[in-house]
Amino acid sequence: MIFASYNIQYGLGRDGTYDLDRIADEIRHADVIALQEVDRFWQRSGMIDAPDYLSKAMPDHYWVYGPNLDMDASYRDNNGRLINRRRQFGTMIMSRCPILSCRNFPLPKRGLVTQHSIQQGVLEAVIAPNNHPLRIYCTHLSHLCVETRLPQIEAMLDIFRKSPEEGGAWCGGHPDPDSGWTEGEIPPMPHDMMLMGDLNLLPDSPEYDRLIGPKSPNHGRLVSPHGLADAWVCAGHQEADGSTHPMTGRIDHCLLSASLANQVRAFTVGQEAQGSDHYPIFIDLDI
Repeated sequence: MIFASYNIQYGLGRDGTYDLDRIADEIRHADVIALQEVDRFWQRSGMIDAPDYLSKAMPDHYWVYGPNLDMDASYRDNNGRLINRRRQFGTMIMSRCPILSCRNFPLPKRGLVTQHSIQQGVLEAVIAPNNHPLRIYCTHLSHLCVETRLPQIEAMLDIFRKSPEEGGAWCGGHPDPDSGWTEGEIPPMPHDMMLMGDLNLLPDSPEYDRLIGPKSPNHGRLVSPHGLADAWVCAGHQEADGSTHPMTGRIDHCLLSASLANQVRAFTVGQEAQGSDHYPIFIDLDI
């Protein structure tokens, strides 16, 4: 299966043109897609409902959207009728196989006076390709500094650790089986997981150490068998190599359960893409 992650910069391409069709063309071949900077009803991008637009451009994908910025954008029509509408900005997960459940978690935010500080989050989707349940997480971490990202990483690691213990979106029985609460099968909450997104961090950073493990001067990266591995490295690349943003370096990542490390077949960066200021990343996983 092909997994992809792309910070789409709300559809604004390298040529200064907003074009969601171009975004869809660059990623539609992937089976599971994690998108960041997806907006709804912003003037800068033409008041488009991007999740709805992308879902129609890729109708073979199921999808969920996790708004992290959520403000009023309502208006009254010509007859004075209130049209309730939200101006939103967040992440989106698309999948060719059904999304069995989803949750959206807010991440720590620092209130600032001068610098732009926005609410960010991590979106969870549970899928089961080939009857192999898998948690997919999509996030976009703070662009400001290590001090704003590390609390977000700690919060995510706590979510990752607790989720299998908490169980699926619903679990257990109900005293009244006919009440409707136990409709359908219990959604799984598996141990295997994948985190994709614009993490705004480089492999030589303290944040990378916290996510993957410290680096021994003589023995390399200390990856825990119960922790996360870098799919880029699993695919045979060097940590320091690669770039997903022409001005910054390799800041868009795919991290996955160390138990899945041997199933990574390839990791490529779509540096020919023109739909955003970032490049999309593509991971071939044998699952």
